Amino acid sequence: MYDEHYGLTGRPFQLTPDPKFWFETGTHRKAMAYLGYGLAQGEGFIVITGDIGAGKTTLVGHLMDTIDHQQLNAIKLVSTAIEADDLLRIVATELQVDPSALTKAELLTAIERGLHAVARTGKRTLLIVDEAQALPVSALEELRMLSNFQAGGHALLQIVLLGQPEFRDRLHGSDRLEQLRQRVIAIHHLDPMEEHEVSDYLAHRLTVVGWTGNPDFSDDAFAAFYAASAGVPRRLNLLAGRVMLYAAIEDLRVIDAAVVRSVQRDLEGDLPTLATDTGKGAATPAASIAQPAPVAEAPRTDPAIEDRIAALEARLEVQDKALRRVLTLLVDWVESDTDKPDYTPVRGVAAWHDAA
Repeated sequence: MYDEHYGLTGRPFQLTPDPKFWFETGTHRKAMAYLGYGLAQGEGFIVITGDIGAGKTTLVGHLMDTIDHQQLNAIKLVSTAIEADDLLRIVATELQVDPSALTKAELLTAIERGLHAVARTGKRTLLIVDEAQALPVSALEELRMLSNFQAGGHALLQIVLLGQPEFRDRLHGSDRLEQLRQRVIAIHHLDPMEEHEVSDYLAHRLTVVGWTGNPDFSDDAFAAFYAASAGVPRRLNLLAGRVMLYAAIEDLRVIDAAVVRSVQRDLEGDLPTLATDTGKGAATPAASIAQPAPVAEAPRTDPAIEDRIAALEARLEVQDKALRRVLTLLVDWVESDTDKPDYTPVRGVAAWHDAA
């Protein structure tokens, strides 16, 4: 794919979060500061919220890479509307406690024993719950109860909750969560990145996989990236990956705003087969059909020929859409598969151009 075409060692814009691509935007810097402050307190809840694709999971990955595992026993859970009893059983299992056949009272006692066992090794237990907005109130209340466990005046368990904006609204708006709310010692909302951060973000991810400036990006390309993604990291990654694929297919050395906007239209499902942007620097789709120049007099035409031309144009349009759809599905498949197939027997994009 495009990584091979441009000599990259990996896919810089894969959608699966990878801590090695960590880039500290202003809002992520603040989030890490709040996390650092909260962890230093050693108790209570830390709440991080953000829109879909804002980088919450990436933030957790970076946190897991940076915390001192000699001091903290970190447990990470991804919530999928887990009921209270099931949540307790999952926590127990992570603490090496067998929850089977235990009543709720026995389960809570077993969890407390497990937390004490961790404390005897000189560690605190940190529970990180992602997608917290999916947890029912009953499960959140059980987490609050777990946070009450202490030994020698010190909390045995500290909890980080990550969720979408509605979780923050729910936390502040529910009377049933008042006691939990009083235990929140740090809270931060992840905002989209600023426009001036986009160029550094893209360059950083590319550099991690060996980018040396090919393809290059024009200044107006970054403004187009920001306009299309609103600064949301996941949207930006999706768009940038497709732009890189388009650039590889077209063997581009420079990516400008026209290329970004063209790919954006494709992502939105607007796939014009005929060139409609005639402005300076406009990108021309690969399968566009050149239109004949207007003439003073319209010559007589053969209806059969006109029908044949119309049929050919319709076929080209169908083939063009099908090709773009196949490319889109192929990219999605590659980016979602952790085991990259061996493409060695297949000629690269550059070879296609050489053979053309």
